Parts: sequence; structure tokens; C-alpha cells
Amino acid sequence: MIGLAGVLNRIHELQGQLGLTPVNPAPGATGTVTTRGADTTFASALANATGRTGTMHLNRQATGQNVVDAAKKYLGIPYVFGSTDPDRGLDCSALVQRAYGDLGIKLPRLAHEQAKAGEPVANLAQAKPGDILAFDSPVDHVAIYLGDNKMIAAPKPGDHVKIESVYEKPTHIRRVVADFSAVAGPNAAGAVRPVSLQGDSSLSGVPYGDLFVKAGTRYGVSSKLLAAVAKIESGYDPKAVSKAGAQGLMQLMPATAKGLGVHDSFDPEQAINGGAKLLARNLREFKSLPLALAAYNAGGGAVHRYGGIPPYSETQAYVPKVQKALAALGG
Repeated sequence: MIGLAGVLNRIHELQGQLGLTPVNPAPGATGTVTTRGADTTFASALANATGRTGTMHLNRQATGQNVVDAAKKYLGIPYVFGSTDPDRGLDCSALVQRAYGDLGIKLPRLAHEQAKAGEPVANLAQAKPGDILAFDSPVDHVAIYLGDNKMIAAPKPGDHVKIESVYEKPTHIRRVVADFSAVAGPNAAGAVRPVSLQGDSSLSGVPYGDLFVKAGTRYGVSSKLLAAVAKIESGYDPKAVSKAGAQGLMQLMPATAKGLGVHDSFDPEQAINGGAKLLARNLREFKSLPLALAAYNAGGGAVHRYGGIPPYSETQAYVPKVQKALAALGG
């Protein structure tokens, strides 16, 4: 018997099959593998992927464990049908799309489309961590396999992203990424693994470099850009407080921090996550790095009001300072 989650997901699938606009579709979700525009460390890693719309070959530069780790970041997030925003909630296919998207791999939005991505796996006995499990025919639910008959999924309304047993036989199992050991041998994986997954080597000497990489991966923002902003904002001082009252490594105003879900701006990880979330939002809104930086400094309202970088001396100086710091980091 199909539960409420199955019914809602089935409605979502039918919307896609009938050519109707699904709720919160992911922009440009074609099933191809792409790279994020913000940080080019993934570009070479994904160069061997197909560009054929609607299909996807194995991506051999990320591992199944990378996918699992990316998905686990969303544990506890509530199920919200049609939502792709983890701040609001995620549905089953949004969780899968988001986990792969955090690695720079672009999947289709809908479950029945995800059930055609990558390459088929014959049965659960041959499944590996990171594989996509799809259920029912037509497909109305997807999850990410963890191994040992466990999967991570956004199950149904009223529930949340969690790890659970594979409760029934999947109708489809798809593999989008391959283990390095199968490609380059057991000793070569570390040499081939994308830098952005193990820590950006160019940030190895930067304070809190690992946190910048982690936040950049989660929110789709260049880790070097985050580090550059922190350098100009606070000089990497997590206890910094400005005359205006901005706090911490990323110099967030208390009200802004609260809106970003940051409870303690003096905690480096929270501050960096908040800054990453704010920069990602600005980049989506203004589609321009200088304007996104201006909005970070002066607020988005000021950027809209003046139709560009506001004529404030601080903001006029701030934007090129961050760009210079970014260039010094190789961004």
C-alpha cells in the first residue's frame, strides 16, 4: 500500500511526465554533470563526464563514500514535499539531488528521472555506498544506499531525513560515481581525489582552511572566496567585534546572524557557515561577484537602491579589497 509520501511523490512525478511545472524545480536540471562556477577545483575532476541530456555516465572522480558523507549533512532536516531548500526541508529526490550537487554532480530533480541516471546495478547484493535506490513502478521514492542494507532518505511528510533499513526490494539501482580503486588501483585514489573533497591545498596554511572548504562545498561557494572575505572582515580573528557591532570571523551583525541560523557568531564553524549561506544567497540574487560582495558589506537593499555598488566609501573600498585577497589565494 502506498502511503501519503508515495501519493505526494507520485503527483510530483506525474507533473514531470505531463510537462507541468513541478513544485520548486531545480533550475537547469538536465541530468548532465556540471561544475560549480564559484570554485574551479572540481572542473578537471568532472571533465570526463557526459554532456548528453537526460543521461549520465559514471563519474570516476568522486566516490560513493563522498556521496554518503554529503547526504549525512542533511540528517534531521524535515521532509517537506516539493522543497529543495534545506533551510525549509527536503523531499526524497531533493535530498538525492542535493547530496550529489554538493559534489558538483548535477542530477535531475524528479525521482523517476534519477532512476535513469548513471549505470544500472543488477541487485542490492551488488550495490555500493552512494548508489541511488529507487522504489515502486512508476518510481515514487528514492534514497541513497549506505551499505549493510541501510539507506539515507527523506521518507514522508511528518518525518525527517534519516538512516533506515532498505525495507523493500528496489525497482531500480543506479550508480553515478565509481570507486577510485576500480579505476586507478588501490594506491592511486588519494592522488586522483578532487582537492576540494580532502581540503583545498591552497588553503592549507590559511586559518580555519578546512572549515572554509567544508562550508564552500555545502553551500556552493568558493572556499577561497570565503577565506578572502574572512581575511578582510576580521583578519581571521574569531573574536573580532567592529564598531558597528558586527561579530566574529565573518563579521555578522547579530540580526543577520539570527536570520542565517547562526546562534554564536564567535564560533568559527557557525560563523563561516553563516557567511557562506549569505554569500550564496547574494550570488544567486545579484549574479555578480562584486555586487554580491557589496551586498555582504552594505546590504542587498542598498545594492538594489543604487542599482550597483553603493556610493559608500567603505563599500567602494571593500569590494576591491576582497577581490585582491581572493586573487592572492589563487581564486
